Amino acid sequence: MISRLSTSAALIALCFSLAACGDKAPAESAAPAAPTDPNMVIADEAARTRIKIATVGLEPFSDVLRVAGLIDFDRERMARIGAPVTGRVADITAMLGQAVKPGDVLARLHSTELGSAQLAYLKARAQAELQMDNKERARQLFAADVIGKAELQRRENEAAVAAAESRAASDQLKVLGMSPAAIANMGKSGEISSFSPVVSTLRGSVVEFKVSPGQVVQPADALFTVADLSQVWAVAEVPEQQADLVATGQTVDIEVPALNHMRFSGKLIYVGQIVNPETRTVQVRTAIDNKDGRLKPAMLATMLIASRPTEQLVIPASAVVRFENEDLVFVETKEGQYRATQVQLGQSHNGTRTVISGLKAGDRIVSEGAFHLNNQRVGIAQE
Repeated sequence: MISRLSTSAALIALCFSLAACGDKAPAESAAPAAPTDPNMVIADEAARTRIKIATVGLEPFSDVLRVAGLIDFDRERMARIGAPVTGRVADITAMLGQAVKPGDVLARLHSTELGSAQLAYLKARAQAELQMDNKERARQLFAADVIGKAELQRRENEAAVAAAESRAASDQLKVLGMSPAAIANMGKSGEISSFSPVVSTLRGSVVEFKVSPGQVVQPADALFTVADLSQVWAVAEVPEQQADLVATGQTVDIEVPALNHMRFSGKLIYVGQIVNPETRTVQVRTAIDNKDGRLKPAMLATMLIASRPTEQLVIPASAVVRFENEDLVFVETKEGQYRATQVQLGQSHNGTRTVISGLKAGDRIVSEGAFHLNNQRVGIAQE
């Protein structure tokens, strides 16, 4: 009897043990798998054929400075033409926008000052000729032993003084605007004209005039402005904090909004040596060819200046993938395995981007084919 009870107890214990094992098996099979990194990608066979690897490093890089500016006259091809004498404007022969060349008459002045100067020149010229004749006669008389050495020297001195006075009178006429040819003609004809021409000194266009008939003008007055617009300047103000990044000879692009944002290329020809105390800026300028006349002085422009190169962390622009408002670069962790890494980028230039944060020198990144890796990563995440 006792033997049977022992056997029954053993059977019951075995059943409970098996039941317990049966309850645990499903629980163990339902345990979750270890989580995986969603940014890690193992390249499949198709992706590997499209991938190129590059090593991140420091390279000389030029930032592009954008500064506001405008188109201006080339001041070396510009002339402000004033009145050569004090006088009254008799007539104006030039019009605004008219093409002129050196020597072209822009206006005529009636000047009593000029008439007086011409009369003084004719008197000085006549006196010089008279004294020259007296000197030659004295030499002949001295040679014939008619006069002494002292008398000859006196007449030679008088001739020299008269010649100097004639030259001074001629120079005065040149100051008053008369050409050497006009002075010579007047000396031969003896005719005085109180009309003084205002002539252009430059080939270009009349871009401004501030004169009207009958107006009394002075030599200090600027009556006309003539400019050669076949070349113009683009000028801009660079903030003093960035002034050290620019230097003469650097490449510049000028963007003109009025011409549908057309771009013109050039080089910096001038960088200011002082800081404007009011604006805290340094002026820079470049020269632009304008033979077609499309650029007009005072047009607004944006100057894009390639700054002096500095050592920066640089990667190819093709290595960057833009995804959900983030810039990603795939960093190789081991062969065939890559991690999507968020980066903060700086300037772009000639197919490269500077890196502010997210990478370091020596990292191996996917320079081509990153787009395919990102598609694979997104596809895995969606599954």
